[in-house]
Amino acid sequence: MNKNEKWLEWAVELQSIAQAGLYYCKDEFDKERYERIRSIAAEMVSYKSEIPIEKVRDLFCGEVGYQTPKIDTRAAIFKDGKILLVREKDGRWSLPGGWADVDISVTENIIKEVKEEAGLDVSPELVIAVQDREKHNQPVYAYKVCKIFFLCSVKGGKFVKNIETTESRYFGVGELPELAEEKNNKEQIEMCFEANAADNWKTVFD
Repeated sequence: MNKNEKWLEWAVELQSIAQAGLYYCKDEFDKERYERIRSIAAEMVSYKSEIPIEKVRDLFCGEVGYQTPKIDTRAAIFKDGKILLVREKDGRWSLPGGWADVDISVTENIIKEVKEEAGLDVSPELVIAVQDREKHNQPVYAYKVCKIFFLCSVKGGKFVKNIETTESRYFGVGELPELAEEKNNKEQIEMCFEANAADNWKTVFD
């Protein structure tokens, strides 16, 4: 995180402290103080990002209990040495995937996401990497994200236009289109190529 984004790190830490305090403390006066700390954190994010305070509270202050990272799953699917990308509504491309749902496993989640975004039935074969999003993708979010990249094989299916993506296509490592870099960047996709080519890939933890 660069110096200009230090304020976001402070806001995230304040929100995390407040959330845990509200969950665990018993004293009503302390709860009031933690509520005020949470409000200050939300106001900081709203002021610096120009996002309405109500939306910030919904996205940033809606959870209860000890704060943990969100999980984002991404699928690397290969055919003839090329990787499958899906085209977002804004014209940029990404690996199929998305947020993990709370009622299914991460493996079930990536199967579901690939079906929704690419129309394919897949089987996850190995975990390519488990990454801290903040170390690899921009912009930095006001919450922590753990990214899990899976190498998947295709069992069937075909692309169907849907509410999230407009097409799917396979690309070589030297012909990548404009990427949705907040979801996956060139280095992460190159990592997937390396994993696919390796005989004995070891999961990257970063």
